[in-house]
Amino acid sequence: MSSMDNQKAMELFEGQSLLYMQLYGHLRPMCLKWAVQLGIPDIIQNHAKPITVSDLVSTLQISPSKAGFVQQFMRFLAHDGIFDIRESQDDHELAYALTPASKLLVSCSDHCLSPMVRMNTDPLLMTTYHHFGEWIRGEDPTVHETAFGTSFWGLLEKNPTQMSLFNEAMASDSRMVDLALKNCTSVFEGLDSMVDVGGGTGTTAKIICEAFPKLKCVVLDLPHVVENLTGTNNLSFVGGDMFNSFPQTDAVLLKWVLHNWNDENCIKILKKCKDSISSKGNKGKVIIIDIIINEKLDDPDMTRTKLSLDIVMSTMNGRERSEKEWKQMFIEAGFKHCKIFPIFGFRSLIELYP
Repeated sequence: MSSMDNQKAMELFEGQSLLYMQLYGHLRPMCLKWAVQLGIPDIIQNHAKPITVSDLVSTLQISPSKAGFVQQFMRFLAHDGIFDIRESQDDHELAYALTPASKLLVSCSDHCLSPMVRMNTDPLLMTTYHHFGEWIRGEDPTVHETAFGTSFWGLLEKNPTQMSLFNEAMASDSRMVDLALKNCTSVFEGLDSMVDVGGGTGTTAKIICEAFPKLKCVVLDLPHVVENLTGTNNLSFVGGDMFNSFPQTDAVLLKWVLHNWNDENCIKILKKCKDSISSKGNKGKVIIIDIIINEKLDDPDMTRTKLSLDIVMSTMNGRERSEKEWKQMFIEAGFKHCKIFPIFGFRSLIELYP
């Protein structure tokens, strides 16, 4: 075989490897789901040291005939950084320890993200993506309308189980905010009032109110989301629609809200924000926690995460945006100045001023 033929063969094999990697990529979230369902992160945490496969099989009360699969399953997740492979000091058998990722799946953790795993691997929601081809050729604005005849938000409203999964997932994600607050306390200092728009069950607002007890915070969300929620002395819940009006306030918080909407709707929301803070002089501002795509500065894994979320949001008639795209949208909404703080992992905090 000539050198040219060898090169061509290598290119084909590399292409095949890449395609197969994509083809079997669905196993990554499914294996995460299995790990959460089986409670493996909790088992390792309670074991107080790296656990061998034999001990894990025994604890899970799995048939010995499935022990080989448990080994393959754990090896697969360890390769992706979910668990760490070590050698047991007792019998030199391979053992598995928690990593920063799997520590976020321990149920007693203050920052447990298992609800995010359960929501994103829910069978009903996952079937949505089988309708990509039909949706992209049709006129429906979202893939959920093609799949279910209603938007994502309509689907949640009609399915209490999915609504519960979504609210639990968003609450678990919000618990990560208290880590970031330690680096951005100046953002909330000096504020007397704040409206958390689309704040769900109030997890983010509660964290901020605990850190700033003098701050009066209102969580604004759809009536069916907040109707049974109880506030505190500096936290209250109001049912409403972000496209209509907000209470007058020093600041408006939009955490992971704007990426749900296209530019036209985002501009409408931002204009409503501007109206609610317009009488507050220099104090008034909008605080945005969202994703900024920056392929030149982000590492490949960070970019992959952001681009994956961009696909998800695009199917819901939303999108992730670059810094340039954010700033253009701010200008069209009538804002003149913004500050960007990339301190939220794959998300950033933006202070926006009229």
